[in-house]
Amino acid sequence: MPHLSKGIVQVYTGNGKGKTTSAIGLAVRARGSSLNVALLQFLKSYPSGELKSLKKLGVYVKQYGRPCPALPSGEPDPSCLAPVPDKDKHWALEGLKEARKTIMSGQYDLVILDELNVAVHMGYISIDDVLSLIKEKPKQVELVITGRKAKEELINAADLVTEMREIKHSYQKGMRARRGIEY
Repeated sequence: MPHLSKGIVQVYTGNGKGKTTSAIGLAVRARGSSLNVALLQFLKSYPSGELKSLKKLGVYVKQYGRPCPALPSGEPDPSCLAPVPDKDKHWALEGLKEARKTIMSGQYDLVILDELNVAVHMGYISIDDVLSLIKEKPKQVELVITGRKAKEELINAADLVTEMREIKHSYQKGMRARRGIEY
């Protein structure tokens, strides 16, 4: 039975850090209020601390990125960060199919489509398919879409849009991603 009478569409975009983190914070808040949550990640396939925690909280988590082994340190292998269009498009389209099923299933109050904006920007998924998904979503489902470079059409279709703006980042000084902080 759905818990929300009205769900909206939220978009977290921009070049700054915090888009996925904000969506995950919302997932934690929702689970704390007994809402059912699904997180589908596009173009990602490496294990991370937040996913382990979310699973423990009862969040359905699935990744749709080409398989990417972790380095002994636990970091994602940098060779996996370079796009491989045919493989990445295949995984993105699989994720979109699953997203539609998940949203329409009636099982989830909150569905997060992490990095979907990037999959659209890369041309792996059409913006028309995303807009169709928004139009067809049941009214009680809260939908969150994250990732840089959100299309203007998505921004116009959303009810809430937050843009993260990078002012300064430790990566600029050569600092690498740290377990428990960036992944």
